Amino acid sequence: MLPELSREEILRYSRHLLIPEVGLEGQKKLKNSSALIIGTGGLGSPVSLYLAAAGIGRIGLVDYDVVDSSNLQRQVIHGTSSIGKLKVESAKTKLLDLNPDIQIDIYNEPYTSENALRIAKDYDIILDGTDNFPTRYLTNDVAVFLGKPNVYASIFRFDGQVSVFYAKEGPCYRCLFPEPPPPGLVPSCAEGGVLGVLPGTIGTLQATEALKVLLGIGEPLIGKLLLYNALDMSFDFVKLKKNPNCRVCGPNADIKELIDYEEFCGVPSHDHEDVNANSSLDISSLDLKSRLTLDPKLTLLDVREPHELEISAIPNAVNIPLGQLAGRLSELNTADDMVVLCKSGTRSMRAIELLSSAGFKKLKNLKGGINAWAKEVDTNLPVY
Repeated sequence: MLPELSREEILRYSRHLLIPEVGLEGQKKLKNSSALIIGTGGLGSPVSLYLAAAGIGRIGLVDYDVVDSSNLQRQVIHGTSSIGKLKVESAKTKLLDLNPDIQIDIYNEPYTSENALRIAKDYDIILDGTDNFPTRYLTNDVAVFLGKPNVYASIFRFDGQVSVFYAKEGPCYRCLFPEPPPPGLVPSCAEGGVLGVLPGTIGTLQATEALKVLLGIGEPLIGKLLLYNALDMSFDFVKLKKNPNCRVCGPNADIKELIDYEEFCGVPSHDHEDVNANSSLDISSLDLKSRLTLDPKLTLLDVREPHELEISAIPNAVNIPLGQLAGRLSELNTADDMVVLCKSGTRSMRAIELLSSAGFKKLKNLKGGINAWAKEVDTNLPVY
């Protein structure tokens, strides 16, 4: 028995009720539906806003980050007044202001193998708004094990992808990507950037696919991967087939339970740069300042992209972008003491791994990157 709509809801959703494919019965379906959104960032913002506006009766939000000013260029569910607040709390406030007739559940915790099944089991559909491979594989496997559709999307710079992975009717994410890429091969949005409107475009497409699945209308992107490029405004489609050898959804699947996805992917399961990670190779900005005073010949290696140097730079640092480092090792001396830096310390650690394998021994990583230097040493530099 579907729930009835109040007079206020009939007015609110009147434009839906006029569409034959939705109508009163369809709107009741939406009111009776539930959706779990993993991430309340660039993709999670438009997804949650439009699903809430559409009248999805129950929406779950999973995130454990706080709102930062660098989020506001694309994460439109948050505002300046929300800086420093939990993203799930900020999003819940905005969604209930948009539609007070729905239920918003928040999970201020990392989405992991320990809690994912518990969180996801009572929702009808899962929407992946993350920016890291461990959580993508986790979200896929949870959806397969629970028999739920997984509306997937990814974004980078000007490009986006969307699909609906639903093992009951088509391929899952692992059918397309059985193994993750090598660690460091694919940069995150935090490292490579993203056009602010791109997650709006892709997130709205995600919301569209979720509504189609929940209403049972149209042709959802099951067995299709949508590819979008903002620069030439192109939409392309790739047909996907179920992989009979898929380890999760295939007939001879050998993965029957959730695994350690960080170990599987070789990268952390978060979608922001971890400036607080501790390493024996770390050197703080203040300690680096002291070392430069004592040893002005200390080699500084900046592995950021050239256009990032226009934003901020430390004088006399050698710039070799991370992607070019393997081919330019001859420009560096293995005998030199060297401090490697990037924006926040993530790319520089990958550079140190490469340098170490090539025989460099005297290496340190600038903890927090040049952003930490800008905060603690040269406050004239901007943080980005």
